[in-house]
Amino acid sequence: MYHHRFRANVIFLLFFFTSVQAQREPDRIFMQNIKTVQLNPYGDQTAYPIIRLNSNDLLQLDFDDMDGDIKSYYYNIELRNADWSAVQMGYFDYAKGYTSQRISNYRRSAQVLTRYTHYQLVFPGRDIMPVKSGNYVIKVFLDGDTSKLAFTKRFLVTEAGVAVSAQIQQPFGQPYFSTHQKIQFTINSGRLNISYPQQQIRVAILQNNRWDNCIRDITPTIVRNNVLEYNTEKDAKMPAMQEWRWLDLTSFRLLSDRVKRQENTDHAYDLYVAPDLPRNAQRYIYYKDYNGIYAAMTNENVNPYWNADYATVHFTYKAPGDRPYGKDLYLIGQITNYGLDEGARMKWNATSGEYETTLLLKQGYYDYAYGLAEQKPGGIRFVTDDTEGNIWEAENQYTLLVYYRELGGRYDRLMNVTVINSMTNRPGQP
Repeated sequence: MYHHRFRANVIFLLFFFTSVQAQREPDRIFMQNIKTVQLNPYGDQTAYPIIRLNSNDLLQLDFDDMDGDIKSYYYNIELRNADWSAVQMGYFDYAKGYTSQRISNYRRSAQVLTRYTHYQLVFPGRDIMPVKSGNYVIKVFLDGDTSKLAFTKRFLVTEAGVAVSAQIQQPFGQPYFSTHQKIQFTINSGRLNISYPQQQIRVAILQNNRWDNCIRDITPTIVRNNVLEYNTEKDAKMPAMQEWRWLDLTSFRLLSDRVKRQENTDHAYDLYVAPDLPRNAQRYIYYKDYNGIYAAMTNENVNPYWNADYATVHFTYKAPGDRPYGKDLYLIGQITNYGLDEGARMKWNATSGEYETTLLLKQGYYDYAYGLAEQKPGGIRFVTDDTEGNIWEAENQYTLLVYYRELGGRYDRLMNVTVINSMTNRPGQP
């Protein structure tokens, strides 16, 4: 009796812990057999998953099951508040259709060494449809059992409720003049009933779709009728970093110059990336990057989703003076789910004087960077000052999210999503 009760308590605690993690980290993989999870607007791998309420916009979800068999994966959606906490609403208050639905589109890998099954979902549709704007999480789980959570991913549903004008500026004062970028913006609330703008309007600013360094809870500098102006040197500025490092893995036969060597067998690929060095003292050079994303592509087969192979990829990072940093070093970008996936934390090798990690990666094109972990309220933030450096001239994409809560309302409506590039209207740029 005691043994069964103990086992039941352990299962409950594991389920509770998984549920808490899913709420704290909306982008999380819980099963080791799940790899290469992508959620994007349908047909566009370079864009963030945002759709308009009551529109025909679609999202495309792709993921691989490395077990290579056929499983019954289901999904549902969950509305969250602006800070990604749970809303106090029932499912049918924000969605229509079924409470869960099976993912029926799948295909086994072909013409590759690595065995896996690729799953794909295009949604929303008649089966499951959000009926309110806001922050959402899609949950994927096994056998229709929500306790068998495979992974979760964020997406956004917006409505046209307010107007936003924004621009990226160079900060005036030291020490941020040459290293940071400032976001100045104005919100016109139109016909919204706003009695307390500081409480009813919430703003979040993303740099290159990263949530770990998201700027939140900015208060307006000036409130004039239905216009809110945000123009302060203190709140809305971000380290500019540099252009992201890149790794071209579109071919495992014709290797890019970033791959130092390979050790392949008849059943697996092993690739060794050239050692990376700190860039904080390097001169800035502009080149086209993808601001931290991964794009599925291959030069050798027709379809990059189930005709692309996997390789074990080895990364090394040489720290200054061959000494470890005083904080944990992470490999960040979509390549590691922005530091959340297993293998993102680099391990120090005292013998070689280098940081090391190994990732199982699918063919494609990857952007990545290195960051030092800092514990902040709400989670870990990755700081790139010492690893990548910060240059005001760097190209970055900023996304402004404007939320509104009615007096007595139970959730935060997402009223506007504005995307602006730091190169826009800059002197010398087209």
